[in-house]
Amino acid sequence: MQTDLLVIPGIGVKIKNDLIQIGYKSVESLKNKNPEFLYEKLCVMKGHIVDRCVLYVIRCAVYFASNTIKDPEKLKWYNWKDCG
Repeated sequence: MQTDLLVIPGIGVKIKNDLIQIGYKSVESLKNKNPEFLYEKLCVMKGHIVDRCVLYVIRCAVYFASNTIKDPEKLKWYNWKDCG
């Protein structure tokens, strides 16, 4: 089991610490979670709307945690932007 969140593409120390503060301390803890819920929880914790790019990184992180076979294009956080 991978525990260090820094193994996830796009996750740096700041977002790692943010995820830990909202209760997600390992890669496994992100498996099959709702990225929008995690983002909303982070916004509530911070007391303001967090940059939307953080949501894209969280989407990528949940994908990484939830899949054993990974599409390399889906490991790029910017490919998780809102469409339309």
